[in-house]
Amino acid sequence: MAKVVLDAGHGGSDPGAVYEGRQEKDDNLALALAVGEILENNGVDVEYTRTTDVYHTPFEKAQMGNRTDADYFVSIHRNALPTPNTGTGVETLVYNDEGIKADMARAINANLAELGFANRGVIERPNLVVLRRTRMPALLVEAGFIDNEADNAKFDSQFDEIARAIADGILETLNTQAAAEAAVQPAADPVTELEINPALENTEEENSESPQYQAGESQMQMRRGPYISQDPLYRVQVGAFENQQLAERLSYRLQMSGYPAFVLYQSPYYKVQVGAYRYLDNAVLMERRLRMDGYETFLVSQ
Repeated sequence: MAKVVLDAGHGGSDPGAVYEGRQEKDDNLALALAVGEILENNGVDVEYTRTTDVYHTPFEKAQMGNRTDADYFVSIHRNALPTPNTGTGVETLVYNDEGIKADMARAINANLAELGFANRGVIERPNLVVLRRTRMPALLVEAGFIDNEADNAKFDSQFDEIARAIADGILETLNTQAAAEAAVQPAADPVTELEINPALENTEEENSESPQYQAGESQMQMRRGPYISQDPLYRVQVGAFENQQLAERLSYRLQMSGYPAFVLYQSPYYKVQVGAYRYLDNAVLMERRLRMDGYETFLVSQ
């Protein structure tokens, strides 16, 4: 079972940003608890740095997360600028814009943007203690500006949808991890198959219109944990090979570039895929990144 630490930013003697009597620490705690409830209902083991109005230093919060041996650390905040009503939208902060934490950040931002928030993107902030001193992938979600009237109205009127959007972004990343764990599950000895038909050894990506592709997708088997969505999942396929080593080589190269890649066997192909997204838009964003890096891709779903 995956474990996620949720950190409600600020607290106690530290109110965070304040606007017309509204204190960030209160919004952060309410949202963190709501996100946690959704994750728990989907089978995720959730730990909190606080569930009441108490203060801990950022370093203490990072240490709390490290002691839980969690898979992710997600800090919930709201944004502000020196001049009220000059900033709007959502953004997610990461230590560096690499790997699975950056994919989770983009998934959360994209989900929140679907609710009408401006998407300010993923921003590197290596100086933040909760991002720098945590041993697991960590990110900090800025759920709109507390000093913006429109963002506050949206936060209040769509509170449940905002919590769901953040939780879904986390769950999508857990889906990706589960798909990677499923990895290669060969139904037959690949060496024997290559010996029978060595001409297929260097076969690359297959035509998505071929009968083999259509049959293979309908027969796909993926190990599902309790937190895996039962909805269709979208993934980006980067290649397909008869040769297992070629597929693993490509998957390794993608992983070294920060992509959540894995190999899935569907006879007779070893398919190299990236991600497992509940929302098509998030899969499209990942496909766009891969194509910008020079990979030939197409989307598949289950």
